[in-house]
Amino acid sequence: MTIEITVPPLGESIMEATVVRWHKAESDAVVAGEVLCELETDKVTMEVPAPVSGVLSRIVAPLESDIRVGGLLAQMEAGEAVPKPPSGNVREDTATPIPKTVLAAQVPKLSTSVRKILEENHLNASQIPATGAGHRLTKGDVQGFIAEVGQVASQQGGDGEKRSVSGQFPAPVSGPREQRVRMSRLRQRIAQRLKEAQNTAAMLTTFNEVDMTAVMALRQSYRDSFEKKHGVRLGFMSLFVKAVVAALQEFPAVNAEIQGDELVYKNYYDIGIAVGSRHGLVVPVLRDADFLSIPGIEQAIVDFGRRADAGKITLEELQGGTFTITNGGVFGSLLSTPILNTPQVGILGMHKIQQRPMVMPDGSIVARPMMYVALSYDHRVVDGREAVSFLVRVKECLEDPTRIMLGA
Repeated sequence: MTIEITVPPLGESIMEATVVRWHKAESDAVVAGEVLCELETDKVTMEVPAPVSGVLSRIVAPLESDIRVGGLLAQMEAGEAVPKPPSGNVREDTATPIPKTVLAAQVPKLSTSVRKILEENHLNASQIPATGAGHRLTKGDVQGFIAEVGQVASQQGGDGEKRSVSGQFPAPVSGPREQRVRMSRLRQRIAQRLKEAQNTAAMLTTFNEVDMTAVMALRQSYRDSFEKKHGVRLGFMSLFVKAVVAALQEFPAVNAEIQGDELVYKNYYDIGIAVGSRHGLVVPVLRDADFLSIPGIEQAIVDFGRRADAGKITLEELQGGTFTITNGGVFGSLLSTPILNTPQVGILGMHKIQQRPMVMPDGSIVARPMMYVALSYDHRVVDGREAVSFLVRVKECLEDPTRIMLGA
């Protein structure tokens, strides 16, 4: 019996998705529940599983095609999942499958875009490992190979020996001077939202700096016992979340939102945590963060990071935040001006911790681990006095973490 695989409902207001990966090729045996392909929307990447066991008989929607909800992706023949017979991809003496990364020469089918890149760069397909569905060579495989060759070329001379880079320019890399890569739906959505924030909000940024001595001492003292008891490391983010919630409770305008000609003040604290992943930036939300414990926050953040990389974050988890925290410090950023995550009116930027000389109250100069923090806010809702006071409150909570514990 023929089964049609269609694009499932994608969530409110999302009507179209892009096919970004096929895990199975035509004629492959499939077990019910196995992932057939991945779809990317402007918010998340989702997997499409096989509804029944059988054989994938036909792929209707190729890679990079845009398909509307309900559109046909593929067809399956239901029945017992019987693997297709070996055709040169299995050694006859051991019957051990060749790893998924195989030479493209074993798979003669090449897309037009892949063939064009190969021809332009005078490359032999058999030299490049293929990782695509059905062991096909993808555009990413070829581009990655070109980049790798270029990196090696910049480190070696013409005789293949590593050379000194002082006073010498890297060897020129053969290949196109430009590459055009289609923007993912997620990247397009990120660009749209960031530009929307700049166009609609009266956005300002105020800065302060936090002495992280107390926080780092707290982590050092309880690091091992915390991880042993809760299964996660004690990080900075949970303490920042607690500090932010305390400040939002004191300055409710920073937790508000404009709806038409009304200001909506939120008496709950759903904190978005910006997470970078291989799919792009996503901002899953910690619901009711004021009721979460520090271990609970750390466990949720670790889970967000793991599932973001795997494309498992759900649409519901990305919606409804009241305030956002982003940490550019993990990438080495010393200072930045974060852009609002509309319709929110505030976002806190964390940055790299760096030892700097600080003048103490007694006049002595001491090296302290300092972090610049930035609050971008919508001046239509938040006054400068409130913004500065909010950031000072965050600073006070972090420089004396007992304030968070005692609610002082």
